[in-house]
Amino acid sequence: MGSAAEQAYEVNKALEGTEEGVGEWFEITQDRVNAFADATLDHQFIHVDPERAKATPFGGPIAHGFLTLSLLVHLDKSIPKAPERFAGAVMGVNYGLDKVRFISPVPVGSRVRARSEITEVELKGGDTVQMKRTLTVEIEGTPKPALVAEWIARTIYG
Repeated sequence: MGSAAEQAYEVNKALEGTEEGVGEWFEITQDRVNAFADATLDHQFIHVDPERAKATPFGGPIAHGFLTLSLLVHLDKSIPKAPERFAGAVMGVNYGLDKVRFISPVPVGSRVRARSEITEVELKGGDTVQMKRTLTVEIEGTPKPALVAEWIARTIYG
């Protein structure tokens, strides 16, 4: 039958090249942007000064690109995933990002969600499955996405 990692590899490999799903909408508030500015020490006015930001081409404050990127973990949680894909998993770890592009600014007050495509699945050693997914963060009512990222994660199985 094979190890839990081998079984998970087979299940996930069969999904390679397919859309994994779409998550729930999440609102980007000024409070969240301000908290991110405090955490990262990036207080550029286009993020934290709504009055001054009105005079920019954005017409108001926008979220930090890295805030949007950091929300991938949260946005990903609401993307439906079949439990059998992770049967026997002990833990998951971020391995890295191959490519990230910030395509459109995210206005404060807008809602975003993630769409995921499984792009590559590999068995690493006897207990680890590495998966690359392309995540697209969509902005509600906007044709262009906020960002597109190739996210690599490893799941370790017992």
